[in-house]
Amino acid sequence: MAMFPAADLPDTIPVFPLPGALLLPRARLPLHIFEPRYLAMLDDTLKTSHRLIGMVQPMETPGGTGKSLHRIGCAGRVTGFSETEDGRYMITLSGISRFRLEREVPGFSPYIKADVSWAGFEQDFGAAEKDDGFDRAGFLALLGRYFAARDLSTDWDAMREAEDELLINSLSMLCPFENEDKQALLEAPSLRTRRETLVTLIEFALRSGGSEEEVMQ
Repeated sequence: MAMFPAADLPDTIPVFPLPGALLLPRARLPLHIFEPRYLAMLDDTLKTSHRLIGMVQPMETPGGTGKSLHRIGCAGRVTGFSETEDGRYMITLSGISRFRLEREVPGFSPYIKADVSWAGFEQDFGAAEKDDGFDRAGFLALLGRYFAARDLSTDWDAMREAEDELLINSLSMLCPFENEDKQALLEAPSLRTRRETLVTLIEFALRSGGSEEEVMQ
């Protein structure tokens, strides 16, 4: 993926609150766009030089009186785009950097725009992270138990050969965890802490016996 210059980052971006959809830096997220407000968002985004959309997790407010947004999200650049015959769009977002949502911008837009800060996430623009403490064999054994319990399949040869970051981030994005767990994976300050969080979530899911309803995103 071509590097995106940090100096080109805008102060205001469109925000797409989508439960369970996790985007991470240097990863790719396919999305199906069909709601009119998000079709408008995509149309406006494609007219910009940066083509960035911020993915954020919605969260329940205390007392269950409504929804708000998590303060940390990840912005992706639209790098793939195709239209279906019925006017829907399939896009691919390539993760550029996490951001901190500072305030929603008032106005008449049908979708959310927000002022964001990129400070504190400089490592998102660097090279792929390594995880020096990664026990790949032990991790894949645990993952095998989890996939068997969930009746999921995968390309194990690709899993064994994938770079640390690609493996850990792809699983963080694809595994069917709760929204708050996805947020914890997003906010992990390093690849190692993301891997440790991922292992904890998998172990918890195995202990719980999978009684909770989970839907693959």
